[in-house]
Amino acid sequence: MDNKLKIGKYELGSRLIVGSGKYDSFDMTKEATLASGSELITVAVRRLNITDPDKENLRDTFAGTNVNFLPNSAGCVTAEEAITTFRLTREATGIDLIKLEVIGDTQKTLYPDVLETIKACEVLHKDGFTIMAYTSDDPIMAKRLEDAGAHAVMPLAAPIGSGLGIQNPYNVVFVREAVNVPVIVDAGIGCASDAAYAMELGAEGVLTNTAIAQSSNPIAMAEAMKHAVIAGRMSYLAGRIPKKPYATASSPVDGLIQF
Repeated sequence: MDNKLKIGKYELGSRLIVGSGKYDSFDMTKEATLASGSELITVAVRRLNITDPDKENLRDTFAGTNVNFLPNSAGCVTAEEAITTFRLTREATGIDLIKLEVIGDTQKTLYPDVLETIKACEVLHKDGFTIMAYTSDDPIMAKRLEDAGAHAVMPLAAPIGSGLGIQNPYNVVFVREAVNVPVIVDAGIGCASDAAYAMELGAEGVLTNTAIAQSSNPIAMAEAMKHAVIAGRMSYLAGRIPKKPYATASSPVDGLIQF
């Protein structure tokens, strides 16, 4: 059922991407991630050690697993900061698959500054990075990011960490129709049904962090997210029935025996 997610030169067996923040420990991060079936975990390289071998780091925690790291530019507020962050990260780790995010409002909404994101995307694309770009749920900006070299666009469902779920479902569809690269719904997912809904709208993948890490049972929620993404994708590919204002009998009335 089309279970491979292709982003640039990369191919993933899982359409669920998870985050590494807000867990109580690296061990819990690992257990939940493995339960999710995800092959890709985001790491905020400006906030978390992934390069210093003398300190505890996620690279050691995930050694021997099939989980790969997706460095992100969380904390960057300008294109220049994001570009420098990723160049240094690639130099230190060799990783060139990245999640590009440039935040415009750092106090309340954590909404992206899409103009700065586009500027960074153009430069990083020329540098040879494979770019997944966090953006607003605006199809026009999504298309401009694709034109700037993004290999996937990541429209928010709701503000980061809010758990509000998909607030503008039509916008997810509009973004999907506007671009020819994968659409990964990112930010605001609160529970497994939100993830399934995103996939049923036609998204090629879902990224979630807080919904798993801050749930009462992160491992159980991670597994629920895994199944939700699979089910949502299968439902989308199967094709839902049209919505109708009135009832339609499941059994035809023609030919019924009259008593």
